[in-house]
Amino acid sequence: MSEPEKTVLVTGGAGYVGSHCVAALLERGYRVVVFDDLSQGHAQAVPPEAELVRGTLLDREAVADVMSKGRFDAVLHFAARSLVGESMADPWLYFRENVASAVNLVEAAAKTGVRKVVVSSTANLFGTPERQPIDEETAIDPGSPYGESKYMMERMLVWADRCAGVKSACLRYFNAAGAHPDGRIGEDHTPETHLIPLVLDAAAGRRSHIEIYGDDYPTPDGTCVRDYVHVSDLADAHIRVLEMLETRSVRYNLGNGQGYSVRQVIEAAERVTGRPIPVKVGPRRAGDPAVLVASSEQIRKELGWTPKFPDLDNIIATAWAWRQANPEGYRGKVAAAAE
Repeated sequence: MSEPEKTVLVTGGAGYVGSHCVAALLERGYRVVVFDDLSQGHAQAVPPEAELVRGTLLDREAVADVMSKGRFDAVLHFAARSLVGESMADPWLYFRENVASAVNLVEAAAKTGVRKVVVSSTANLFGTPERQPIDEETAIDPGSPYGESKYMMERMLVWADRCAGVKSACLRYFNAAGAHPDGRIGEDHTPETHLIPLVLDAAAGRRSHIEIYGDDYPTPDGTCVRDYVHVSDLADAHIRVLEMLETRSVRYNLGNGQGYSVRQVIEAAERVTGRPIPVKVGPRRAGDPAVLVASSEQIRKELGWTPKFPDLDNIIATAWAWRQANPEGYRGKVAAAAE
């Protein structure tokens, strides 16, 4: 007799990382319900095989209602605001939408018997760490209200385990990048703030140039170094931890294994696209550390997680394929469906 189909609730499943996780769950035989208010996500990013329920996590009754009807085996939580600069300008927005919404979700999970919660956390928990790469033993010192809101969520989950037996996995990473290998879903933010899609916009002529914020950092080429992990590899990690949650809660840092500078990203994009990318150098941005790279040794050792797309050129190639096929992003898909 085959095992019964497992059902997972994915909050923020219409967003960038969430939609790729939904696709991976469906590929592995899960039944998926997406809960999303579509304020940052796109309905077109949700596969037709998944059920989409539109609602906000700030609505406690709506969250309780969807949880009570689903009989879920687990919750994967992606719905959150994630812009560091925005959180510095409006910290209350982040404490409300990231922390209060998570309280509603985890409370509903506990009350409906769901004992597995996987959370998209952030390596911004560590601010400007003294050593690189950043492992799980690095002291937590959030670099922004955004990072603080994620840490508050992680602490809440510690007590959810102790008080209600809800096991949790918090996955901390910096820069999700790339697009689904088959090109059906990709990255589409308004406004766009991530480096790789901005660089590709410049390659496509949709931007006049890319501005480098400072080229005098103590790095090999003077530009900031960051960690880029393919979004499908992140989705794989989120699913792998589900089995671990049968016995204990875990916290993992996720990194690609090496960092790439801003100039290296631009050079890789020029190789992939075959197009020159105009660059202008501007002043440093306040609060930008020279190097931020997360270690993934612990999850590699315990769960056998290994990125399938460790090469920067390959990561960018999947993002470029998505951009070429969808120059207007999901807005283009809406327009095409309306014709």
